[in-house]
Amino acid sequence: MQHIFKPGSNKNKPTLLLLHGTGGTENDLLPLAEIIDNEANILSVRGNVLENGMPRFFRRLAEGVFDEEDLIKRTEELHQFLNEASAKYNFDRNKITAVGYSNGANIAASLLFHYENSIEQALLHHPMVPRRGIELPNLTGKRVFIAAGTNDPICAPKESEELEQLLKEAGAETKLHWENHGHQLTISEIRTAASWYN
Repeated sequence: MQHIFKPGSNKNKPTLLLLHGTGGTENDLLPLAEIIDNEANILSVRGNVLENGMPRFFRRLAEGVFDEEDLIKRTEELHQFLNEASAKYNFDRNKITAVGYSNGANIAASLLFHYENSIEQALLHHPMVPRRGIELPNLTGKRVFIAAGTNDPICAPKESEELEQLLKEAGAETKLHWENHGHQLTISEIRTAASWYN
């Protein structure tokens, strides 16, 4: 997977896995990493799927309708990539914090839904429920921050509430933060995510 890796200055810190939104690249969320933890490793990944020329992490059939088969396949692909990247760059595979926006938040949530130990914690900005009707792994000890918009036209508030509930039921410690700014990523939610992380 096309990516950027930047080693951090503090070996005890986790690796921040940055996952962009639709049409983004591995450069998009680099400024977020600076705000969240400027001592951590950064692993920023570009989605392998193109939708009308725009990079994404998995296919969708329509707005808000995921191609489940592709989602499962791409989640496994990202999970395997993290295994390979941790060996290549020599970072602790058990200490990965995913930071995802929109489509990137959805694939991060999908890692939690499918793999017990793929990521340690997640900062999900405007995510949706990746899959329904499946049993989640035991997520005890995982921490998940969800930033949602009360008037988000793409991700309805009930999606965020349902996602939080599913993660909680699987044992994760969650925090749901509301903004009144639709689907965009705001500086206030980034700062709130950073203070939760710290």
